[in-house]
Amino acid sequence: MPLAMSTPITALTVLPARREKIELHTADGLTLVGELARPLVHPPVATLITLHPLPTHGGYMDSHVLRKAAWRLPALADVAVLRFNTRGTASPRGTSGGVFEGGVGEQYDVAAAIEYAEFHDLPRRWLVGWSFGTELALVHGADPSIEGAILLSPPLQHATAADLARWDAFGKPLKVLVPELDDYLRPAEARERFAAVRQAQVIGVDGAKHLWVGEAAVQRVLNEIVETVAPLSAPLPTVWDGMLGTDPTLEDVS
Repeated sequence: MPLAMSTPITALTVLPARREKIELHTADGLTLVGELARPLVHPPVATLITLHPLPTHGGYMDSHVLRKAAWRLPALADVAVLRFNTRGTASPRGTSGGVFEGGVGEQYDVAAAIEYAEFHDLPRRWLVGWSFGTELALVHGADPSIEGAILLSPPLQHATAADLARWDAFGKPLKVLVPELDDYLRPAEARERFAAVRQAQVIGVDGAKHLWVGEAAVQRVLNEIVETVAPLSAPLPTVWDGMLGTDPTLEDVS
């Protein structure tokens, strides 16, 4: 059993949570693998349904920002974090059924994740998409059971004007974090394009890049998420006083 201590929160810090391997079942007959991390003591005050970056370019449920959200937010903010591999995507957790479909068949993956969270009474469900995951959120995520969406590094390469119009009519909050040095879409253009969604809040992040590399970038992202979904827990602490947790995939991912 790890000893209780006061320790800085770093890239490899795993805080206590109830971690459960889960499976999602899509309407077109696939089984997707994932993990649900919930607060150890209290019921969750909100739930993140995470949508990972492009699997053909290394994106999966363990992409570092999403993994760190699962490692930290159940303990720091009483937020549940649901991660999963979209169809055809592999990680240390396993490989989801099917094959990559470029965001088309993945509509069933998004629906399955939302349905899982709803069926298991996970409260105040928010989509958190990163890169390709933002396209899935914009194109397939306007579900009445979610509270809104948070987009990290949206490329806006597949989402159309009709998708943005749908989100505008949907009326739910849309928070958009755009790195100053993004490879695909930078803050000025993002503000122009997301102007079609009247409730969208576009935030340019100075010095950040598409992959949110570095602890400072991760802290900024996680704080922005918590300010939206669990504002009483913001800002997040950078030091943990207590027992450390474990993650069964820690030795398998970087």
